[in-house]
Amino acid sequence: MKKFFKLVGFVSFIGILYYGFITYPKLDLISGFSAKSIASGHFIDQRSMEMIEKGDNDIKMIDLATNTIDENGQFATASVYGLKERKAIYREGLGVTLVDADFDINKPYDIPKRNKTTNNLTFPYGDIEQKDTVFSNVDYAKLNAAVANAFDEKGIVNKRTRSLLVIYKDKIIAEKYDTGFNKDSKILGWSMTKSITATLFGILQKQGKYDINKPAPIVEWKNDNRRIITTNDLLHMNSGLAWEESYSTICDATTMLFQSENMGRIQLEKPSAFTPNTHWNYSSGTTNLLSYILRAQFKTHQEYLDFWYSALIDKIGMKSMVLETDMAGNYVGSSYGWATTRDWSKFGLLYLNKGNWNGEQILDESWVKYVATPTATSNGGYGAQFWLNAGGKFPDVPRDMFYCSGFQGQMVAIIPSMDLVIVRMGLKEDPEFDFNGFLKGVIGSLKK
Repeated sequence: MKKFFKLVGFVSFIGILYYGFITYPKLDLISGFSAKSIASGHFIDQRSMEMIEKGDNDIKMIDLATNTIDENGQFATASVYGLKERKAIYREGLGVTLVDADFDINKPYDIPKRNKTTNNLTFPYGDIEQKDTVFSNVDYAKLNAAVANAFDEKGIVNKRTRSLLVIYKDKIIAEKYDTGFNKDSKILGWSMTKSITATLFGILQKQGKYDINKPAPIVEWKNDNRRIITTNDLLHMNSGLAWEESYSTICDATTMLFQSENMGRIQLEKPSAFTPNTHWNYSSGTTNLLSYILRAQFKTHQEYLDFWYSALIDKIGMKSMVLETDMAGNYVGSSYGWATTRDWSKFGLLYLNKGNWNGEQILDESWVKYVATPTATSNGGYGAQFWLNAGGKFPDVPRDMFYCSGFQGQMVAIIPSMDLVIVRMGLKEDPEFDFNGFLKGVIGSLKK
């Protein structure tokens, strides 16, 4: 019997050693994710640490972290069993940045200049609540049922929808929020931010300041086979550059987001794995490289910071939006855009209205068509930093739908044939949240 217990003890010891061996390298990422999430949720959206831990950080292994918030210093820290402590600092105008031990928190920094002037126009073009509008062709009972069904019933945690907004012909026809959230709550869009990044290239191209079809302006690629990669290739995620994106393990994407000082250079330094336009590969590194390229188009860092807001975000009234930067001062264009649900919808409306915002043509109509045209190597699933339904991913939704999509089921869906923009923010995606069924329900409420 003693031998048996010794054997059990030995096996348990080996198991603990093995668990520690495979887990320890991940601790830096776990504490990094947790510190960043706690700081952003708290300082950008004023959520309590308890709310963030039960919501945003309720992810396997992330929930191992122990977190603290320093209100005076405006930062959060996280560690796992006292190991691998990470720190994330909040700076007004720049959101939260995950920093390392070498980062000088006292160093002066630029912040974007914002234009948040108010006007007397109604939503979406102004700050005044829209007048009640009833459309005769909308079955509101069906619509409200579809929206209600997208939320969890009391006591159930499965779909985890935080907010829903349906806009038809520029008018809100349905809006609902989960407990703890409202129309003023800022929610992280994750990879929906990629579509924001791409739009800046559309604006530069309209201004005649950039040609996406020329080789990407990267000096380091001049003398190797990467010199033929164009910005167009990067926008379509088919540059052929090596990249691994898997959030269940340590990979290029997690290393970039939670350990890198300059996120724009991670993809830049990767070798070619394929000839451009022969292999589609989703890469957050590519989008941060695009942000890095954008920065080089301006004479100063201040001009780069301002451009995202003056040329797009503030221009269409997304006053709540906060874009976060890395330690090097680059906007993390792949992942870190925060805004209210209504402000995310304004971005969708810009594209629904073919680049026109209340009479001003911010984007050429051709750009809107460009981002919604399938990349040849994506099987109809991807355009230029926008996802598409051209391949029929959602079988009961019109094929002309294109959409911004983010981790855990963030979505801004644009359906031109139905004159619809639909925003869903939450913590679960397919299969826990049935996007096809939800979208089908909303569409089905519109009588032809």
